[in-house]
Amino acid sequence: MIYTVTFNPSLDYIVEVKDLQIGTINRTSYEQMLPGGKGINVSFILKNFGIDNTALGFLAGFVGDEIQRRIEQEGIKAEFLKLDSGTSRINVKLRNIDGMEINGMGPEISEELVEQLLEKIDALQKDDLLVLAGSIPSSMPDSIYMDIMVRIEKKGIKVVVDATRDLLMNVLKYHPFLIKPNHHELGEIFGVTLKTREDVIPYAKKLQEKGAQNVLVSMGGEGAVLLDEKGAVYTSKAPEGVVVNAVGAGDSMVAGFLAGWIQTGRYEEAFRMGLASGSASAFSEKLATKEEIEAVYHTIV
Repeated sequence: MIYTVTFNPSLDYIVEVKDLQIGTINRTSYEQMLPGGKGINVSFILKNFGIDNTALGFLAGFVGDEIQRRIEQEGIKAEFLKLDSGTSRINVKLRNIDGMEINGMGPEISEELVEQLLEKIDALQKDDLLVLAGSIPSSMPDSIYMDIMVRIEKKGIKVVVDATRDLLMNVLKYHPFLIKPNHHELGEIFGVTLKTREDVIPYAKKLQEKGAQNVLVSMGGEGAVLLDEKGAVYTSKAPEGVVVNAVGAGDSMVAGFLAGWIQTGRYEEAFRMGLASGSASAFSEKLATKEEIEAVYHTIV
């Protein structure tokens, strides 16, 4: 079974505002609301591939209730822990202004609830796969990803980590199965600017040397790079298409990679399916369907 963990889920309110003006009333010309959070996005894409999985994390208030309803509506098993106070966050994303987002803080998570989640993760069995993805609320220790990996280190559970900075760097010595920084995040780690796929390779290799088994680097319109645990390097330019909504594209790449690897056991196939999944979601109003992903997959040279 695959388990995804989203520590700070959200409802993503995706809007378009034509000719945005500061200091006055603006009206939307497009809007939709989707459950958000990196782990949840991975769960959705895996389900679109027909791969059963369980979503874990924390939810609070009426927003949390709606997040859970929408997840279960898609046939995904949701085992979130419910908080007695606070509310899960609503994130506002302006799709026609590249990178423009206003993300909420999220509720405070007590030590008792963190321990309850850790106990759920303790119950995972050999050959399960765990996806740790995204940011954490400020009330949680920034060692949480590392703490989880320490607890399950000897259980034979493959762990995927999609996070930034210390959340990512702290887990490398525990040999995560897959990490997926983007090229900006990778550059920030080493204090460099990475523009091309060739630029990325030596720095992705440094993360492997620190312990990561497979390093998948997303690069938006530049494509992607994979360094696999066998020493092979795969690179590809991005498939051609019109970017409609880039929210969740990186998470879709993670899910597509896992789907390709589960179905074939081949890293080259996993890389192609990851690239197709990330691109298909970017070309879609919502997270991509299996049919949309397959259509993009067949365009990859």
